[in-house]
Amino acid sequence: MGAAAERCSRVHGTQESEVKSHGEERYWGRFAHSYDRDGEYVVGHSILEAILNRLSEEQDLGDLLEFGCGTGYFTRVLAGQARHVIATDLSDEMLQVARTELGQLQNVTIQKADCASTDFPGERFDTVLMANLVHVIAAPLPCLLESHRILKRAGLLIVVDFTGYRLSLSRTVRLGWKYVRKWGIPPRHGRNDLSPEELMDLVQSAGFIVSDVKLLEGGSNALYLRATKPARPPIV
Repeated sequence: MGAAAERCSRVHGTQESEVKSHGEERYWGRFAHSYDRDGEYVVGHSILEAILNRLSEEQDLGDLLEFGCGTGYFTRVLAGQARHVIATDLSDEMLQVARTELGQLQNVTIQKADCASTDFPGERFDTVLMANLVHVIAAPLPCLLESHRILKRAGLLIVVDFTGYRLSLSRTVRLGWKYVRKWGIPPRHGRNDLSPEELMDLVQSAGFIVSDVKLLEGGSNALYLRATKPARPPIV
């Protein structure tokens, strides 16, 4: 993507997502104090364990920014592989719980930030993580473009995302019933059935080079994608 097109996409995407992002903040903030327990009930322990195990295999993550940290469920694992973690979320309620859960970790800073538009300087981070964020936000591309901007050259992007891809009808219905039971009717946006190819195309459209994307299965399914920012700027 060219520099001019990227700037236009960022501006348009940020304006489009501002109102929706506040709605997402209010929606998820209501469940902050029971979110981890309810999440395990909805998607199951097995898939969460599979994600945690895969994250624990990552090494030398340097200075890491986490978008959509929620209560810090995945942050604890990342802290052991990173020099420093800045864990961000839009929800004040989620961040309050995260501060309680992660307060003893000396290399973790928790702060509020919108993944579509931050105040961080360009090429600031070695790694960006977006965990279970792409499928719940209305416009994931601006967040991916922002991740590209703040990553160093050859920096690593990790995207983890729940998906209904390849789930049987019975499992899909059961998952939906559990979701509604705990969290009510979901917001009318997002995409919860991305295939590996669709997620890869989305990430590539933000200027990344995808090195690997896998489908993790464990009752519920999730995609685990690794990509890098090109080591050299594109020739224009």
